[in-house]
Amino acid sequence: MYLENIQSPVDVKKLPVEALAVLAEEMRAALLKKLSAHGGHFGPNLGLAEATVALHYVFNSPTDKIVYDVSHQTYCHKMLTGRKDAFLDPEKYDDVSGYSNPQESAHDFFTIGHTSTSVSLACGLAKARDLKGGTENIIAVIGDGSLSGGEALEGLDFASELHSNLIIVVNDNQMSIAENHGGLYENLKLLRDTDGKAECNLFKSFGLDYVFVKDGNNVAELIHAFASVKNSNHPTVVHICTQKGKGFLPAETDKESWHWCMPFDPETGAPKFTPVGEDYSEITAQYLLKKMKEDKTVVAIASGVPAVLGFNEARRKQAGGQFVDVGIAEETAVALASGIAANGGKPVYGTYSTFLQRTFDQLSQDLCVNNNPATILVFSASIYGMNDVTHLGIYDIPMISNIPNLVYLAPTTKEEYLAMLDWSVEQQEHPVVIRVPGAEVISDGKAAKTDYSDLNRFTVTQSGSKTAILALGTFYPLGKRTAEKIQAETGVQPTLINPQFVSGLDEELLRALAKTHDTVITLEDGILNGGFGEKVARFYGSTPVRVLNYGYKKEFLDRYNVEDVLRENRLTPEQIAEDVKNLK
Repeated sequence: MYLENIQSPVDVKKLPVEALAVLAEEMRAALLKKLSAHGGHFGPNLGLAEATVALHYVFNSPTDKIVYDVSHQTYCHKMLTGRKDAFLDPEKYDDVSGYSNPQESAHDFFTIGHTSTSVSLACGLAKARDLKGGTENIIAVIGDGSLSGGEALEGLDFASELHSNLIIVVNDNQMSIAENHGGLYENLKLLRDTDGKAECNLFKSFGLDYVFVKDGNNVAELIHAFASVKNSNHPTVVHICTQKGKGFLPAETDKESWHWCMPFDPETGAPKFTPVGEDYSEITAQYLLKKMKEDKTVVAIASGVPAVLGFNEARRKQAGGQFVDVGIAEETAVALASGIAANGGKPVYGTYSTFLQRTFDQLSQDLCVNNNPATILVFSASIYGMNDVTHLGIYDIPMISNIPNLVYLAPTTKEEYLAMLDWSVEQQEHPVVIRVPGAEVISDGKAAKTDYSDLNRFTVTQSGSKTAILALGTFYPLGKRTAEKIQAETGVQPTLINPQFVSGLDEELLRALAKTHDTVITLEDGILNGGFGEKVARFYGSTPVRVLNYGYKKEFLDRYNVEDVLRENRLTPEQIAEDVKNLK
């Protein structure tokens, strides 16, 4: 077995060329074994095994610097750069992250988890090299799906300005997470169909040299192509055609579902864990499909992650032109939604909180300055969402709730969510963002109010005295448990409030509370700095009312345990009740 003996890329260079394809297959076998037990990014890594071997055979990492876009295809790179045990030894599976990480290895240059960034980052490395008089190769590896992101096109546009070594490896597997969307993919298809000889060439139009590799899973062809551009004195694109999910038939057949996986049976591909209960993506899809049938102006918008809205391939076909995927281009998604709303349509754009961060300017300028009534659904805006450092969803409240004209809602149950969603789609007064609950779906069977046009009206769900708890969205159940704990320990029933509105305060209610309460507690599933609780604390700043804000401190968490984070931030009923008792 070759992989067991690879300590660094130096060992790859010692192998005969004919052994490299075997090494690639060993890497695939290691991926299959680990990911079937552990889960992770599956299809992207299977398809890039040969290219990773060839890159490390030709170039001299870490002197030559390789930057992987998104970096969810770096597992093979990690195997060849001293981290193979994290893929061969089950006890060490969690020793490495799912993305490039400079703290793990000198062969990684950035922590990267968002798309379309590699070319621009590599341009920066190349520019610094040129300023210092260096000679190393700078290589950006970017998937074809990432090319739809504006930053990737900006990077390609700037690259020719360098007039020096920059190698851009375009990994073309004809897929983003789902299928690719956009006109540039017609040119990629033309280049594939003509073996790179078509006169119309996207990359040449940017002033870049161009090399085509028809079989991007052929190590010998890849080595020849990479060797031909090594130490070049101008920017060059090496366009390689690979097979996403290569080597595992289910992943080759259903590339979308196998982009990322939970643990599964390696023999059959059957998942080892079946989700139990309802899911907000499924709830959203069912609502939107029904709404689309009733109203032809309703349109669902995705930006490369249609699954977040519950729109699998069959549902996308069912929706037809009422479903739009702009590719990995969140900025365009928000601007498109604003334009649709401005011309009488009813757009609903859904994405993950961590990706909405990429489009603040469009939220503020294109949407909210124009006050167009688009609906935006924010998923995984919670400590219960994705938990690696590049995909944290807990920063949305400070970012979104402080934009003028925008109404930010936080439902606590399925019934509230659907009521808010329907109100938002039908109203014509405001841009509305809905913070989809981040924990399990709670359905209490209670009818939710259907009109939220009287803005910033909080709902008192339990009347009490002395202590009031404002429990926002996902943390409403925590508020209920906290209220029970405080009552059990003090004998006094607290007031419990479901704020529902994140972007404003119910000042009338807050003033009324001050007459009968001496302590107000705020609970939010997000960072405290600039968050909901701070608005409440500011309101009470000149009064005797004491305010205790509970949320998360400002930090970059990585691969955390939820319960640990909650305890560290005193977000348990016991800790909060203790704090209340300790107030003088």
